[in-house]
Amino acid sequence: MNKFEIRTQTKKDAIVAAALRLFHEKGFIHVSIKDIAAESGVSSVSLYNYFGSKEGVVRECANVLMQNTVHKAKELLGQNIEFKDKMLRALEICADQDYQLLCSPGAVEDQVLSSLYNENTNRIRVEIIQEFIRQGKSEGVIDASVSLQTILELLNAIGTVQSSWAGTENYKAKMAELNRLLLYGLIGRP
Repeated sequence: MNKFEIRTQTKKDAIVAAALRLFHEKGFIHVSIKDIAAESGVSSVSLYNYFGSKEGVVRECANVLMQNTVHKAKELLGQNIEFKDKMLRALEICADQDYQLLCSPGAVEDQVLSSLYNENTNRIRVEIIQEFIRQGKSEGVIDASVSLQTILELLNAIGTVQSSWAGTENYKAKMAELNRLLLYGLIGRP
């Protein structure tokens, strides 16, 4: 990277960090482009040049959060621990990532934010989940007769429930219960 590209990337990183901080503190709908520009130390014009709009900033925020999640999940896949523990940790990582953006004030009610976030994270999330499912099936932990499609549909339904809990004060506790229920069933034990 040349000096111009490094300076540009540094500004983009500052914008994303400022946007994530402001979205979490004030909520997506209460944060303007001017707020993000001021918090990040760049001009509104630069922000528009880099991202095009507030929605472009949200897309990039979602991408950054997903990149962090992908990195953590891939490290987890390579660890030599029981598969159920791996899966539980992976679900926690995904829930934490969602919490960072979707649990800001007004985020759940804001259809634009939810739509942009889901559009930018679902594809990557499915790829990660497929890797875990393949590994679980190869280790004999996940029933090979259950199709990948059915598992993905179940996880999608759980994601819908998870989204409805975003912003509640006991979000993390409820997600932990739901994850245990997913992995161990109504009758199974850890």
